[in-house]
Amino acid sequence: MARRWTNTLTSADVTPKAAFLNRRQIMAGIGGMAGLAGIGGLPQAAQAETLEPNSWEDVTTYCNYYEFGTGKGDPAKYAGQLTTSPWSVKIDGLVDRPGDYDFQQILSEMTLEERIYRFRCVEAWSMVVPWTGFELADLLNLAGVQAGAKYVGFETLYRPSEMPGTAYRALDWPYREGLRLDEALHPLTLMATGIFGKDLPNQNGAPLRLVVPWKYGFKSIKSIVRITLTDTEPQTSWNMANAREYGFYSNVNPEVSHPRWSQATERRIGGGLFASRADTQMFNGYGDEVASLYDGMDLAKHF
Repeated sequence: MARRWTNTLTSADVTPKAAFLNRRQIMAGIGGMAGLAGIGGLPQAAQAETLEPNSWEDVTTYCNYYEFGTGKGDPAKYAGQLTTSPWSVKIDGLVDRPGDYDFQQILSEMTLEERIYRFRCVEAWSMVVPWTGFELADLLNLAGVQAGAKYVGFETLYRPSEMPGTAYRALDWPYREGLRLDEALHPLTLMATGIFGKDLPNQNGAPLRLVVPWKYGFKSIKSIVRITLTDTEPQTSWNMANAREYGFYSNVNPEVSHPRWSQATERRIGGGLFASRADTQMFNGYGDEVASLYDGMDLAKHF
């Protein structure tokens, strides 16, 4: 389905790759592909800022994935032992067709796209990443969302034998996240299966992760094994750990500081530890597309 969205990033903003093609169909005419190939006809909210390119090494070795350790290099070091095939996702709750969906079955029903998104961490660093994936809305439609559903909850795999970080109670495992249903159905909300035209590396959330580009990165939950439709707001791991610092919405907002640091600026990974900082954009630069989701809300209170 060719729903359109505004993309202000171009292929110049991403590290060039010799083979930047996915093994499955890529939709022409979608905003993400337009960003790559220059296909016209899509609205442009603003001109893209000049960005230094990220590298494959940046994206795959500078990660947060606490199930493999709290250091940025721990996921790349330890996640290789994670078994990602076979894989299934349980979809339950307020859906017409609950069940365990095999990952390959899901892929057979989806059309994959390539999209270039900004990625902003709550720790005030950022990247630009070319994702391959499909809209979460299409997966939810496959399961059949019932009228009473208002939220979508997600769970990450919890397998201590392969995830050494879970030996420490940094969080209450398994990792959990959630979205309001309208956020989940928004065409920018992606279920990613790859980066740079390749399958997701384990440390980046293989084989299936969420990407919500206008929210802080911890909302983009990795290695998903369960999706639950519910009429009540689901618990989320960082909010459970420290509600004062991590709200349910976690929209990128330069005007709302983290209690321990400002969110007004960000450090672009790849520019070095002492690189000059850039101004943080409201909703990470996707305000034209998503601001209407929060009309009338106090974004300082509902952070």
